Order: sequence, then structure tokens, then C-alpha cells
Amino acid sequence: MGFPENQFQDAGAYARGYFDAVAAAAATVDGEKLAEAAAILARVYGGPGMVYSCGNGGSAAISNHLVCDHCKLVQTDTALTPRVYSLSSHVEMITAIGNDYSYDDIFLFQLRSLARPGDALISISSSGNSENIVRACQWARDNDVAVIAMTGFEGGRSAALADVNLHVDADNYGVIEDVHQSLMHVLAQYVRQAHMEADLVTKRVF
Repeated sequence: MGFPENQFQDAGAYARGYFDAVAAAAATVDGEKLAEAAAILARVYGGPGMVYSCGNGGSAAISNHLVCDHCKLVQTDTALTPRVYSLSSHVEMITAIGNDYSYDDIFLFQLRSLARPGDALISISSSGNSENIVRACQWARDNDVAVIAMTGFEGGRSAALADVNLHVDADNYGVIEDVHQSLMHVLAQYVRQAHMEADLVTKRVF
């Protein structure tokens, strides 16, 4: 059974339990997988390729936030020129595709128009089973676009399609999304500091 295991009557006690659950969930993320994901991003950011992100609901917010941190932050004090686009950000495109075709195709349709071999896709889905996420991951896999899948719960189908699965072993949506948000920050900050002059790292605010 996951958090919460019982009803709380005090918000402070709930918060302590929640943050304990976040810490425990974060500790389950595979460090070697994180290193693999960082290597993919550094490769794309150091070349002409694009990184695309996608997610639904709260995961869409993480996808959009990723553009800011990975595009703006990573190129600060480095020679990298990240090109990052969130497939969750263009409401006109999303509603047109959803209305005329299917909501299941909102990310796939955009990838088919924009992505090229050598690019990368970061999918963010707690269940890993959202059909629009799975279809995007499958298309990327079939078209030489590297897939980094952030997942929770049992991992779902997107975990199996990913080149790198950043899995959070938890079963509370808020906890999983909080760790996914942290992983987004970790990847941006790690890649940035790894490509900075060493003496600048302690002089900058991250």
C-alpha cells in the first residue's frame, strides 16, 4: 500500500509523511540510467538535433517547464546550444489534432512533422500507459529518435519502449510528479555544470 496508508487529521503530519515518501521514491531512481539520459541529452545539445518533451496534465506542466530549464539554463556558461520543444505547449495544434483525428495522436502527429533521426524525446507519464505517450514513444523508437521515458507505478508500456527508463518506484501521483520534476532539474543542472569551466561552477547560482 502506498502513501497515504491511513487518514490524517493534521496537515503538518501529512506533509512530513508526504516528504518522506518523496525522499523514498527519489532514492529508487537508477543512477546509471540517469547517466545514460544525461549522455543522450549532451549529445543532442552539442549538435544540430532537437529534444522534444511531452506529458498530460501535471506531466504537461513538467514538459513545458523542461523547455525553460533545458534550453535557457543549459546554454548558460557552456558552449551547448540546446534546441528544446514541448509537444504539450501548443494548444491550437493539440486541439486541432484531437478534434480532427484523435487525442491519442496529439504528440505522434507533431513528432511526425518535426522530428528527425538523431533527435530525442523525453516522455513524462506516471502510469507510462497514456495512449498518446505510448504512440509517441513507439514512433520515436521506429524512427531513430532516442526515447527517455519518465515513469512511475509499474512503468507501463512507455517504459518498455524507452532507450532509457527513468522509473520512480511509487504509487502516489503527486510523489511521482515531484520526483519527475526533480529529475528534469537534475538533468539540466548536471549537463550544464559538466560543460562549464570548473572554476565557474561554485561561482554561479543553480
